[in-house]
Amino acid sequence: MIALIVAHAVAAFLAPTAVRLWGSKAFLALATVPTATAVWAGLQASRVAGTDPPAETLEWVPSLHIELAFRMDSLSWLMTMIVSSVGALILIYCAHYFHDKSSGLGGFAGYMTAFAGVMLGLVTTDDLLMLYVFWELTSVLSYLLIGFNSHSATSRGAAKQALIVTTFGGLAMLVGIVLLGETQDTYRISELIEDPGSGPVITAGVVLLLIGAVSKSALLPFHFWLPGAMAAPTPVSAYLHAAAMVKAGVYLVARFAPGYADVPAWQGIVLALGGGTMLLGSYRALRQHDLKLLLAYGTVSQLGFITIMVGSGTREAALAGLTLLMAHALFKSSLFLVVGTIDHATGTRDIRRLSGLARKAPVLAVTATLASMSMAGLPPLEGFVGKEAAFGALLNGETTLDRVTLAVVVAGSMLTFAYSARFVWGTFGNEVKAGTEPATWHRPEVLLVAVPALLGLAGLVFGPLAGPVVEPFLAPYAEYWPEGEHPVHLGLWHGVNAAFLLTLLTWLVGVLLFLGRKPVAKFQAALPRPLDAGALYQLLMRGIDRLALEVTGAFARGSLPSLLGTILVMLALLPGIQLLRGVTWPTEVRLWDNPAQPAVAGLILLASLAATRARRRYRAIFLLGVTGYGTAMMFLLHGAPDLALTQVLVETVSLVVFVLVLRRLSGKFPDDPSVLTRRLRALLGLGVGVVVAGVALTASAVRIHPPSGEGLVESAPDYGGGSNIVNVILVDTRAWDTMGELSVVLAAATGVASLVFLRGEAVARVRKQIRASWRSRTEGPLPYATARTGEEAPAPQHRRWLATDAEAVAPERRSTIFEVVTRLVFHTIVIWSAYLLFSGHNNPGGGFAAGLVCGLALALRYLAGRGYELRVAAPVMPGLLLGSGLFIAAASAMTPMLFGEAALTSWVFDVPIPFIGDVHLVTSVFFDVGVYLVVVGLMLDILRSLGSALDDQIAADEESREEETV
Repeated sequence: MIALIVAHAVAAFLAPTAVRLWGSKAFLALATVPTATAVWAGLQASRVAGTDPPAETLEWVPSLHIELAFRMDSLSWLMTMIVSSVGALILIYCAHYFHDKSSGLGGFAGYMTAFAGVMLGLVTTDDLLMLYVFWELTSVLSYLLIGFNSHSATSRGAAKQALIVTTFGGLAMLVGIVLLGETQDTYRISELIEDPGSGPVITAGVVLLLIGAVSKSALLPFHFWLPGAMAAPTPVSAYLHAAAMVKAGVYLVARFAPGYADVPAWQGIVLALGGGTMLLGSYRALRQHDLKLLLAYGTVSQLGFITIMVGSGTREAALAGLTLLMAHALFKSSLFLVVGTIDHATGTRDIRRLSGLARKAPVLAVTATLASMSMAGLPPLEGFVGKEAAFGALLNGETTLDRVTLAVVVAGSMLTFAYSARFVWGTFGNEVKAGTEPATWHRPEVLLVAVPALLGLAGLVFGPLAGPVVEPFLAPYAEYWPEGEHPVHLGLWHGVNAAFLLTLLTWLVGVLLFLGRKPVAKFQAALPRPLDAGALYQLLMRGIDRLALEVTGAFARGSLPSLLGTILVMLALLPGIQLLRGVTWPTEVRLWDNPAQPAVAGLILLASLAATRARRRYRAIFLLGVTGYGTAMMFLLHGAPDLALTQVLVETVSLVVFVLVLRRLSGKFPDDPSVLTRRLRALLGLGVGVVVAGVALTASAVRIHPPSGEGLVESAPDYGGGSNIVNVILVDTRAWDTMGELSVVLAAATGVASLVFLRGEAVARVRKQIRASWRSRTEGPLPYATARTGEEAPAPQHRRWLATDAEAVAPERRSTIFEVVTRLVFHTIVIWSAYLLFSGHNNPGGGFAAGLVCGLALALRYLAGRGYELRVAAPVMPGLLLGSGLFIAAASAMTPMLFGEAALTSWVFDVPIPFIGDVHLVTSVFFDVGVYLVVVGLMLDILRSLGSALDDQIAADEESREEETV
């Protein structure tokens, strides 16, 4: 199972490249991954039905006791078969549904493939925390898929709405997961089902879980997001909203029903919301003219129906629920694809414009009829088998709630029959709609008809086979409950009984509703419309936006001193009150180890005081730099050369960034605060310093656990294969922290560039300049004006070591000595950075420090020759380095999993090399290489945005002023 999930991830990563090479035919290749999953799951059927279901476990984060635990019982097996087989067919369908030149098709293919893999993980994981991870990934991927047409405001709005609603439910579910896991001291789903526990905390956790399920499966009051999601391409609707994503909530209810169906709140939530959703969805489906909206509301109704059955908590209802789950995936995905084919062939989904398609597309008409018959519960389709079993299961109920539930299900089934007939007749009938222009028709390609036909025929095949073939595979799940007095089995015919009579009544009323569809439509139009949940959502969102605006306006009015003052006051106030209330102080405080430490501390103090009194920006920045370098000296005096090296480099980079930014600001600080303001600021700063120092002191006195660094000196060589404890911590012991920090660095770099390159043409100009720099490596540099604007210009035919006065850099800003020295030392600095990178596992250095050194070398080139020198030194876009570094780090983290090891496992090799000796190699160096590239990419991004881009702005301002003067 883990290998198949990884295969989906790899296929999703390669999908954009495959689409670029093969066009839409790449979907056929991508379909092989879910096809292989379906074949593998089919081969596991005998094990799933037995007493030893397939299970896999791999440690992921041992310190948090998080494992990649997967288990496939009959419920997981059924969902796997649905997700993989339907997913494979829909990917095949996409091969002819989309054009080769469709915008963003590569990303779409990757998202669809990734979604299939995420759903596979969701339905097979046996760990609650991993379930939540997969759960949220489905929300993110559905957002990307629903909003595929990013140029459409409707698509963007629908995608955002689906993301907000399902993420809200996911956050509630996360709290429930923590409550259940911590209360029962296990996050294993199978163990929770066996020993569910009881009490108010368990009840609260179960209710929060159900909120997540209800939001994902679009039950009341969250039902509105699913019809809105019909803005997505039809294959997305056929997969996410028929067979995959919306089934996740139903799956969650079915998964936890064996353990928690007896919880008092369970029955009320599941039956009330499921029943209300079934009635509301089927009622609204009768009013729709858009075929996709009709099916969307029908899906909402069917999800309510299935939730009722899988959540009822009886053996018979569970068996009926899984049968309906399977039938719904087949007939609803088939119908969505039929609509996609009709839309593809006619350009419309409005049933008022469709007429006589049965003659033009007989195979499509038969397919839609079979799928609609299954949806309406007509024999010999599987939908009939599931509905008969559902009626039989609910007839055995003895309470008033059971009887009400049965009445709701029967009424909803009548409406379902009516809108199913409306779908078939409105699409393929010969009824002429007055006042509308008939749609034109062109013959669709074979796959656009064959794929929905295959899904429709599957419902016909599984109907007669439900008893002898389907039930044995679903029965192990139903065996969680004891057999009732009136057992229910799957089959087409059980004689004339109460369930069959209810079925006849359903058909009769459904036919009458269809025949009287015009009076019914008038009756619906005359009724007052109930409260619209979608309108309430929009009202709530506007209210939240308004509240955020008011709160932001109250506390952040654009004044940086006010904002910082608020933050610092709270920082001093809250911990300060706790310190004054009484804390444990250390019994002994060692002020220093040698006289150099207080001397350096005094220097830092004097520089800090001088910085507070500085009135010029550059003076303040350099005085702050003294405090940073003094801190590095303190690290060195404490015997921490790694920290000292990193602090020196970070401080140097900070100075470079400050200087680059301050070029656009005045030399002096613009404000001239009063004496009172200065004293208040000094008092606030002093208070913050005292409080922070006090917290640091008391924190060391109240320690109850051993330090986290205890034993690292002894374990570093064995665990990480290196003697530099700091580097081993970064790339081995706490490598997941480093991975998260890399993601933050990438986001920060993107944000910095976005603030400077506000327009797309600015980025295009930089790309053109980089291409010109590549040419200049052999042909010589471009003239200064051309290098700045990025315009095409003929270049010299030979390469110069230094640019001449007329080339690349404005003459008044040149220093020949500086340029010569820079060219001489640049490569030495880069080689030193490589040395720090590869020696950091045993000596001071590592990927972060090495990346900063290389970045400072690039900064030196920029200062010597501005944008031209920077582009010659590093003629690549920063995003390439950032993305490559993150990919290498992630690949080095995941590669051990392919060999059955935990993520981020390091291997140590001693390779003998002639004339050199044994070379000590540790695989975590690849992780360090990723860190190195990310840091270099960040530095290059800063120099491009805060350096070259600001140079262009300054030059443009100067030209503007000259033109105004003239």
